[in-house]
Amino acid sequence: MENGYYTWMLVSASLVLLMTAPGLALFYGGMSRTKSVLNMLMMSFSALGVVGIVYALWGWSMSYSTTYGDTDGGSGKEIAKLFSDPFNQFGLEKTLPDNYVFVAFQLTFAVITAALISGAVADRLKFSAWLVFLPIWVTLSYFPLAHQVWGGGFLSGVEGGLADWLFSGPEGAEVAPIDYAGGTVVHINAGVAGLVLALLVGKRIGFGKEPFKPHNLTLTMIGAGLLWFGWFGFNVGSIVNLDAYTTETGLVWLNTTLATCAAMLGWLLVEKLRDGHATSLGAASGVVAGLVAITPACGNLVPWSSIVLGAVAGGVCALAVGLKYKLGYDDSLDVVGVHLVGGLIGTIGVGFLASNDGGLLTGGGPKQLVVQLVVALYAVVWSALATLVVGLAIKFTIGLRLEADDEVEGIDFVEHGESAYDLGTGGGARRASVLTP
Repeated sequence: MENGYYTWMLVSASLVLLMTAPGLALFYGGMSRTKSVLNMLMMSFSALGVVGIVYALWGWSMSYSTTYGDTDGGSGKEIAKLFSDPFNQFGLEKTLPDNYVFVAFQLTFAVITAALISGAVADRLKFSAWLVFLPIWVTLSYFPLAHQVWGGGFLSGVEGGLADWLFSGPEGAEVAPIDYAGGTVVHINAGVAGLVLALLVGKRIGFGKEPFKPHNLTLTMIGAGLLWFGWFGFNVGSIVNLDAYTTETGLVWLNTTLATCAAMLGWLLVEKLRDGHATSLGAASGVVAGLVAITPACGNLVPWSSIVLGAVAGGVCALAVGLKYKLGYDDSLDVVGVHLVGGLIGTIGVGFLASNDGGLLTGGGPKQLVVQLVVALYAVVWSALATLVVGLAIKFTIGLRLEADDEVEGIDFVEHGESAYDLGTGGGARRASVLTP
């Protein structure tokens, strides 16, 4: 059993790695304009490079090396509710080799969470600013939330944690927050960060006045398919109960699939009723919305409730992506409408639909729903504050945004010296070494 488990965990880590590059890179790249597609690909690939190194240096230690219960009393114990000691296992120096498989798996989660943010600031964020943003943001936002939810911290159901704070006495132990694979840590976190960063960077030139059409929906559909494929590593790899390995993994796989199917159909139905067309972009976006929503709930629902959750997520997210035009924020590739809204639906929805008499609609009363609501709000506030601090620091030092002329010319040329489709000038590069003999 153990050998099979570790093998599956390494396969799962590889699947999640595939989700970022090339999955998310192609999904975002196809939705971008021709002059910014390479930059979108680079933002995903660079997230892999930067966050991967940072995670091995201090991310794992800051997330999982010390739990609240293992820490001595006083201020150290209280800090351990929020984050672990970043130096305890710095560089994995004191990490047992038996834990390397878990390091590998969790590393890929940190990578894709950071990469998701890039879709909110397409076309206009300086690449240098992105490279500076990545390590600071994961340190202040991702690693602490990962520790609090999964690493024995404040949101993980420990004694003295959120549930005890909300319900004194034995009720606290009975109603631990539910986040199976990252509704708060990954999707709400990334969605809020995308919104804050988009507000700090500002709107693209021409936003609301000229259309920004996806340049290659074929790439977007391929990317969505790779995301769906890789998501089985994301959800099914996040095994909670090893004793129920066989039954739990099968349930999570099935719930993930059914919710995603329902979300795609829900999105297409809204499109058809609202616009008269069911689009390929809508299908791809509905797939991602369903995957996002089922992520926190996939181990705590049954098949019928997964279908309900997915259908709601697909329909609501299809409507939510239009909020940017009404409220005036430029979330370029709908990180807010899909990941923030979808993450909220999944995190709060499990409070309604949790199986085994756990949810409000399944006989469990309101307590789990209250916990899920507070957890979701907590994640929103934490991510917003952390992103605001990082974003403002970069904005007033090296700057966040391209110059207006550079944005008009195109970020691919300005930042990378290349063009994705300029086949007549040396395969898309404008470097002198390529253009001249």
